[in-house]
Amino acid sequence: MKLSMSLSYAGGFHQAVEQVKAFEKAGVDMVWVAEAYGNDGVTLMGYLAAVTETIEIASGILPIYTRTPTLLAMTAAGLDELSGGRAVLGIGASGPQVIEGFHGVPYDRPLQRTREIIEICRQVWRRERVEHDGTAYTLPLPPEQGTGLGKALKIITHPQRADIPIYVASLGPKNVAMTAELADGWLPIFYNPHKAHTVWGDDLAAGAAKRSADLGTLQVVAGGAVGFGDAETTKKVRDGGRGMTALYVGGMGARGRNFYNDLFCRYGHEAEAKEIQDLYLDGKKDEAAAKIPDDFLEQSSLFGDEGFVRDQIQAYKESGVTALSIQPVGPNPLEIIEKVKAWAE
Repeated sequence: MKLSMSLSYAGGFHQAVEQVKAFEKAGVDMVWVAEAYGNDGVTLMGYLAAVTETIEIASGILPIYTRTPTLLAMTAAGLDELSGGRAVLGIGASGPQVIEGFHGVPYDRPLQRTREIIEICRQVWRRERVEHDGTAYTLPLPPEQGTGLGKALKIITHPQRADIPIYVASLGPKNVAMTAELADGWLPIFYNPHKAHTVWGDDLAAGAAKRSADLGTLQVVAGGAVGFGDAETTKKVRDGGRGMTALYVGGMGARGRNFYNDLFCRYGHEAEAKEIQDLYLDGKKDEAAAKIPDDFLEQSSLFGDEGFVRDQIQAYKESGVTALSIQPVGPNPLEIIEKVKAWAE
C-alpha cells in the first residue's frame, strides 16, 4: 500500500506545508488538499507543487458543482504540468447544504454529472475537440440556449498526461458502482475495513464488471489517525473522532437526506444513527458524539498497541485499500510513518 495524508490547516497553511515536506522525505506518497467553503484547494495545491518533489498532490475534493467540466480538466492539467505529472483530480458531489447554501447552485443529478465530468475531462486531456451530448452537460451549448456562436474547441496547451488520475468521493450504492466502473480511484469516508465488503462489496463488483481493462485496478484510499499508546491514550485518541463523526452522521443534511447517516445505518447502526441525528439537530452535540458506537471507533481505528496497529493495517490491505491515509498522532510522527510504511509494504 501507498501512504497518503491530508493537509492539515490546524497550525496554519505554511506550517502544514513544512509537515508535508518532512513527511515526503519520510516516504509518504500522496497528499490530499481539501476544499469545502474555506480557502480554495487549487491555490494551495499549486503552492505545494512548487515546494515538493515526489509526493502526489491530490484534490480531496473539488466539488463538481463549483466548476464546469472543462475547467476541472484545465485545472488538473495545469497542476499536472506544475508538479511534473504528480496531480490527482479528486472530485465529489459535496451536499445540498454547501452547494445550494454557499454556492447558490441547484444540487441535482450528482451521479449523472459525475459520470459526464469524467468523460469530458478525459476528452480534454486527449486534446480532442470537446463535443458532448449528455443529460447534464451539452458541449458546445445548443444555439437555442445561447447565442448560437459556440464551437467545439480543444485545449490549447498540451497536457503532460492524457490520463491524469480521477478519484471520486462516493458513498451510495449507485455512486460507488459508477466509481468502480469509471474512476481511477475511490475515496470512501468512515471506512470500516471489517465491514466494507458487506456494505459496498456488491456495488464495487457491479461497477468492476463494466470497468475497462485500460483503467487498471481501482485504487482505494482510506485510514485515519495512526499511532501507538496504552489503553488510556488509545481511548482518548479514538474518542477524539466522536465530534467529527457526529457532525456528519447527525448534522450534514436533514432528516431523510443525510448520506452519512444512511451509511451508518448500512453498517448496522440504525438505532444509533437515528438517535445521533435527533440529538445533533436538537443542539445536543456532545450527547450525540457520546452515542457513536465504541466498536465502530475501534474497528476503523489505526491507533493502539503495535500489534493492534499492524493487524489493522493488514485488515485495510485485505479489504482492498491501496493507499492508507494516515494522520500520525504522537511526539515522533516520523518514527510512526517509518513503522507504518514498513508494515504497509
